[in-house]
Amino acid sequence: MKKILVIAGCIFMLAFSASAQRYAVIDSKYILDKIPEYKEAQKTLDQFSEKWQQEIDQKQAAMDKMYKDYDAEQVMLSDVLKKKREDELYNKEKELRDLQKKRFGFEGDLFKKRQELIKPIQDKVYNAVQKLAAEKQYDFILDKSEGITVIFADPKLDKSADILRNLGVK
Repeated sequence: MKKILVIAGCIFMLAFSASAQRYAVIDSKYILDKIPEYKEAQKTLDQFSEKWQQEIDQKQAAMDKMYKDYDAEQVMLSDVLKKKREDELYNKEKELRDLQKKRFGFEGDLFKKRQELIKPIQDKVYNAVQKLAAEKQYDFILDKSEGITVIFADPKLDKSADILRNLGVK
């Protein structure tokens, strides 16, 4: 009888501790919008973006004019001059695409500026979330700003290694 009570008590404690995970939800967008440094960084980033977009728009307008001029003069040009102008247009177009990629592409100037200006603020928020998780002993903190995202999870709850072991992957 005693054994049954001890076993039942152990099972009850295991069930209780398994369901005792503590969760919290935050809205990182709301938090960032309330931080003055973030607003300033975003404003600076927008200014850089506008400046770079104007630069691209000017080059696009110049290229459009070149196309228009070429279309107007095309009938009067010799084959050699046509080829030369087409090469110029091709090179200008490639130059414009390269500039767009340099400014706004993956790991372009805008990405680097964002890393420089906004990432430190996001890191501060992340560190504050980790501190809160440690103080309040949360197992998970979810971010509801853009869909539910796990922003913090207690590493001891990660069972990825167990899944890999079950799959036979080392």
